[in-house]
Amino acid sequence: KADGNSSLLAETVTNAVVAANKKHGYSHIVAAATKFGANYLGRAGAQLGVSPVSDVVEVLSDDTFVRPLYAGNALAKVIAKDSPLKLISIRPTAFEKAEVSNNSSSTTETLDDVPANELTEWLLESVSKSERPDLGSASVVVSGGRGMKNGENFALLEALADKLGGAVGASRAAVDAGFVPNDLQVGQTGKVVAPDLYIACGISGAIQHLSGMKDSKTIVAINKDAEAPIFQVADYGLVADLFDAVPELTEKV
Repeated sequence: KADGNSSLLAETVTNAVVAANKKHGYSHIVAAATKFGANYLGRAGAQLGVSPVSDVVEVLSDDTFVRPLYAGNALAKVIAKDSPLKLISIRPTAFEKAEVSNNSSSTTETLDDVPANELTEWLLESVSKSERPDLGSASVVVSGGRGMKNGENFALLEALADKLGGAVGASRAAVDAGFVPNDLQVGQTGKVVAPDLYIACGISGAIQHLSGMKDSKTIVAINKDAEAPIFQVADYGLVADLFDAVPELTEKV
């Protein structure tokens, strides 16, 4: 237990993980493959002398895991033999949600006197608030790319997302162009999503983007370029001008 908001720092979480392992001698320490998870798991691995296995999409045994390489174009089978302790981060979208039953239970333990890192100070947190579902957990995601032309045109996608009860996302090209903030970015360097429905509007389908959404249950692509790579992974494709198709789709939903 750390003082104040220092528990939100990766340095403090690392100290808690190391302290808990020293007390219990775990066989596996598991984190989510998120930016925050990567931040402290690597630090914990350094202190514990263990090489973490990151972004696991399949567990084959207690020491053998599968993780993607090259933006998801290849899968590697990794056997962790360097230590009895395994540090792994799991890609949440690669696994189905476990059913909650009456027998489901977990034990929460409070560790006293977890040392905070004196060289790092927590100052503040800036969180954008929205009435829409969180991008990482939404069942429907409507994303736009460079084809949106500017940020104002994302209002078209917001209207469709609101009709479907979904979240709005974007490609890296749209974010780099300044159309939308980077917390909407879907892809290898953004958020990895796997909604029931993913609608890609004006997105060409670069490998970097596909690695963040190709596990979606149903993919719909709207693009006026019939040769766009996004159509190779789409379940349904519409070759049309998104500025005509999206408003019509929104009206008829």
